Amino acid sequence: MKIGCVKEIKAQEYRVGLVPMHVKSYLQGGNDVFIESGAGLGSGFDDAMYAAAGATILPSAAEVWKKADMIVKVKEPLESEYQYLRPGLILYTYLHLAADEALTKIMLERQVTGIAYETIDVNGTLPLLKPMSEVAGRLSIQEAAKYLEKPFGGRGVLLGGVPGVARGNVVIIGGGTVGTNAAQMAVGLGANVTILDTNINKLEELDQMFNGKVQTLYSTPAVLHDQLTKADAVIGAVLIPGAKAPKLVKRDDLKLMKKGTVMVDVAVDQGGCFETTHATTHNNPTFEIDGIVHYCVANMPGAVPYTSTQALTNATLKYALLLANHPLEKAIQLNPCLKSGINTYKGHLTNQGVADAFGMTCTDFATIA
Repeated sequence: MKIGCVKEIKAQEYRVGLVPMHVKSYLQGGNDVFIESGAGLGSGFDDAMYAAAGATILPSAAEVWKKADMIVKVKEPLESEYQYLRPGLILYTYLHLAADEALTKIMLERQVTGIAYETIDVNGTLPLLKPMSEVAGRLSIQEAAKYLEKPFGGRGVLLGGVPGVARGNVVIIGGGTVGTNAAQMAVGLGANVTILDTNINKLEELDQMFNGKVQTLYSTPAVLHDQLTKADAVIGAVLIPGAKAPKLVKRDDLKLMKKGTVMVDVAVDQGGCFETTHATTHNNPTFEIDGIVHYCVANMPGAVPYTSTQALTNATLKYALLLANHPLEKAIQLNPCLKSGINTYKGHLTNQGVADAFGMTCTDFATIA
């Protein structure tokens, strides 16, 4: 198979979908690897490193898209890349289709095989989403701490406080991978940390993990509203795999909050869990509504590409090699978990969460394979 990797064109996205040290793994399976010139520079990998590993460097993205049977990316295609989508092409990347109806429709129209990192499910876990959730969770506290500074529009609160002065209050909505990693960073800074979730088992696990250093609360609207009145920073960390994130913090809730509070919506890729969320970029990361600072960057891990790219590609390589070395149906037989990653196939939508988001029909992959 011909494997292609192009430079990401989303604003301030510096990650790359394939690293030089993995090229040999593809070649050993009899595959060819094509890299767009400059694709890895943002993550610290130059063309010479790819060439030395055995990849062919092509001067333009268009040439890579044209040659490749499978494109390995980081982010979903942007509108300018729709022209390259064609029947039979395998697109292996973060897709987040439930938040992008236009892309969903074009992938169905062009009969692209869309395999989404974020929906590959292994025994109830999302191993390809996990490394970026870890990065985003940790970054969420770094960014919250920065934008709490007065010059950036925040309340002027130091999360860790100092002797004689109260610590900042961090409220984390959702106790999954993002929430857990956010809590680790916030605790490390010395903040008062509260985690809200509706899963009692998860709350028990977090209570034991942090040995009483965080407060865990069962999330109800009343509890959430109470915590919003106390918060200096709010981290939105709720995920429903493949589906749109629920809007848990409403516009009217902002009136309950202290002016200059910072809200970081890590769920923005899936539409966000704040009603006031809209996607921003690293170049212009925040906006203010009713005196509340919103940080809603849709590719947070892209800010630390050297770390993020290696963490991501370590997780994605296993499944990429299955796709490269075997026909799709055979790859699924070898690892049935891969099936959950298929979102579009031969013009059919095969992910229920995406179908629910747009009122479309979901077709079982097994009936069309």
